[in-house]
Amino acid sequence: MEDDIRLGVLLPTGQAQWGEGTDPRRLTDFAVRAERLGYASVWTNDSLVTPRIEALVMLATAAAVTEGVTLGTATLMPVLRRPVQAAQSLASLDLMSGGRLTVAVGAGFPGRFGRPLHELSEVPWEGRFARLDDTVALWRHIWSNREPSSYRGPVLRFEELPAGIAPYRPGGPPIWLGGATPAALARTGRLYDGWLPYPPDPAGYGTGLAAVREAAAGAGRDPMALTAGLFATLLVTDDEEAGMRDLAEYTRAVYGMTPEEAQRIQLVAAGSPSSLADRLRPYVEAGARHIVCRIGVLDLRSQLEQLERIAELGKTLNALRPEYAA
Repeated sequence: MEDDIRLGVLLPTGQAQWGEGTDPRRLTDFAVRAERLGYASVWTNDSLVTPRIEALVMLATAAAVTEGVTLGTATLMPVLRRPVQAAQSLASLDLMSGGRLTVAVGAGFPGRFGRPLHELSEVPWEGRFARLDDTVALWRHIWSNREPSSYRGPVLRFEELPAGIAPYRPGGPPIWLGGATPAALARTGRLYDGWLPYPPDPAGYGTGLAAVREAAAGAGRDPMALTAGLFATLLVTDDEEAGMRDLAEYTRAVYGMTPEEAQRIQLVAAGSPSSLADRLRPYVEAGARHIVCRIGVLDLRSQLEQLERIAELGKTLNALRPEYAA
């Protein structure tokens, strides 16, 4: 496990995040700026229930204008894609980016961001976790086989699979899981390469990461080899009260949530760079090492301004490294 704090940022691919009159092709500028500012990664999220640039299209576009930054999904919803076709798309993106892809996946949760996606994809809501795990196992099978093969899993079965395109890295890109239920923690430790939750409480993050590592050890895996991620919605401002009002507007516009609903399920914070570092520090002390920031403003100009200010967080947190030991 790397001990450095790596800072990533979510590309504002949702139409509500661009601002009226903005050309969304400027999102490539955002990716380039993030890399130049020293961000370790840029990410896209995935949905059909809100207007947004499709996740893998956005990452392919970003791959063409960047050189070394990690390209990630936070999170990809495999249910929205045919599993064999998705394996080829992801392998192709990993290949064309020079091995820079990280795939965090999720199965959705009850409400407007879960069941409707399954209905649109004509896939049952029931059994979604088993389907997700089996889809990931199928991807890895395809990525690891250079000859035609068959696959028989608990949910998916293919008697004749053609040889797929080989990803850049043997076995394919790392795959992380988003989720913090006890079952998700156990599955992360047994089956995945990293964990990307968004818990509102650092104590919950610490106990969750401990459960992930315990499950990994129980499965005969190196628990410290799994990447400990964290997803956080942030806004840098000198007026914390006004910043929280701006975040409330953001969560309503983008996710249809009240501020109270958002803060019950995820880390949402506004303040100066030093105060945000203080909010994130307990997560770092609990073991978080790759922090993915979602910027809580509603136009691209402000997103770019925030990108500059949030970049300082990674430097601040890494400067604290002698003071913590995870």
